[in-house]
Amino acid sequence: MNGLVGPRRVVPCGRAVTSEGLRCGGIVRDLNQSGTDVPGEQVPQAVADTSHPAPLRPYLIAAVVLCALYFLYGYLRFSHFQSPSWDLGIFEQEVRAYAGFDAPVVDIKGPGYLILGDHFSPVVALLAPLYWIWPSALALLFAQSALFAASAVIVGRTAQQILGGRAGLCVTVAYGLSWGLQEAVKADFHEIALAVPLLALVCRALLLERWRAAVLWSLPLVLVKEDLGVTVAVVGVLLVLCGRRIQGLLLAAFGVAAFALTVLVLIPAASSAGTYDYWKKIEENGGQEVSLLDSVLGVLDSSVKLEMLVFLVGITAFMALRSPLILLVLPTIGWRLLSQDSNHWGMVWHYSAILMPVVFLAMADGIRRSRSSRRPWLVSYANVAAPVAAAIAIALTQHLPLRDLARPETYRTDARTRAAEEALEAIPVGSRVETDITLMAHLTADRTVYWIGGAPGTAPDVVAINLDFGWSRPIDDPVEYAEQLHPEARYRITREAGSFVVMQRTTPAPAAFRS
Repeated sequence: MNGLVGPRRVVPCGRAVTSEGLRCGGIVRDLNQSGTDVPGEQVPQAVADTSHPAPLRPYLIAAVVLCALYFLYGYLRFSHFQSPSWDLGIFEQEVRAYAGFDAPVVDIKGPGYLILGDHFSPVVALLAPLYWIWPSALALLFAQSALFAASAVIVGRTAQQILGGRAGLCVTVAYGLSWGLQEAVKADFHEIALAVPLLALVCRALLLERWRAAVLWSLPLVLVKEDLGVTVAVVGVLLVLCGRRIQGLLLAAFGVAAFALTVLVLIPAASSAGTYDYWKKIEENGGQEVSLLDSVLGVLDSSVKLEMLVFLVGITAFMALRSPLILLVLPTIGWRLLSQDSNHWGMVWHYSAILMPVVFLAMADGIRRSRSSRRPWLVSYANVAAPVAAAIAIALTQHLPLRDLARPETYRTDARTRAAEEALEAIPVGSRVETDITLMAHLTADRTVYWIGGAPGTAPDVVAINLDFGWSRPIDDPVEYAEQLHPEARYRITREAGSFVVMQRTTPAPAAFRS
């Protein structure tokens, strides 16, 4: 195997490109000089040229548009208090700590909780300079939007170099509107935003046979999230398959070692429990132990899992299946299918975002390979696969998050939003607040924030709740509820706005929390 770009051959204009970026004229001259051209036939030419690439401007424009769409969607959801989870607040507390040159303590997970004992993502510290300029959860949403948009440039430009013609722009549109990225935008910020452009660069380097670059871009992935060490190991396997045996074996060993070191040593050392908690996602289901054999046998026991797998390759017009790059999805897909947590199985949340650059660059490689097939129908299909993928992405968007940007009601400020804003105004800056998801990410920039019920013994200055949050039991008496959580303190209501209730402590703070 000569590499992921396959054997070098003369192909029709606009088709495959070699890693050296041979020019059309040079190929024609070589054919004429060797006497291999056939009289009366048009000499095939290669049009894609890495030494004279297509203009960058269209891809930059596409990136700006995508970044604007992603951020606008995230901003509107944030400003309308529609955060789907506590994760945005968690990551802001982490970045805020790094920005202040402190240990990444995330009080939302528990008072004094060191987040590196949960997931190992020290690379998140790179967002601290942005947070110095813009100390808000919105800064994280913008960073994620920009990272996703930047990855679209990498994916699209690489596809153009490999396929030529307008295929690059088609792939850019298909990738930028892919369900994996849209669902990640809907799920607010997550650390995987930093892995998406890195994986795009890894796949680009593999396709262009830039082996050293593939290794170097792979290394930082182990600092984004602990499971990506296994993905790095698979990059090493691909390098071995491409004939780069020493580099591949060393990278594979590094990836496995990094994964083992992180989940067996570093995370347990930072965790108060002394373990890596996420093993339980595979080993337990509703508190009941599940054997590894049962987990393996149940990897495809749900229609939700099957739907996710079909759509994962379906958005590439199934061309990704023709490229060895598709192997890079196996580590992430593997742990998700083994997990007993149904949140990991489907197309929602952020878990599929890191798969998008892999499958779309695998699609580009698959199209290139198919264009030289001896089966005419496959050649014909490959020639239209990129625009088909773009059409699929546009069609699916009607059922995906960004569709909301076309709805007038998305931009309206309703009574619930105004009530939430009024509740925020009643919470003093610098106070310690215990709250639910609704207000959480709006408070983490300038308050100490705890998860409701997750900070016993702290007697926070303020308890703020949304009565419509979806409690297991309705809260009839908010003050009684606050004092049940903190029997050492007494509270009184200072603001009621719609379903939001803000209560302030009337008794002295515990000695440990007095300034």
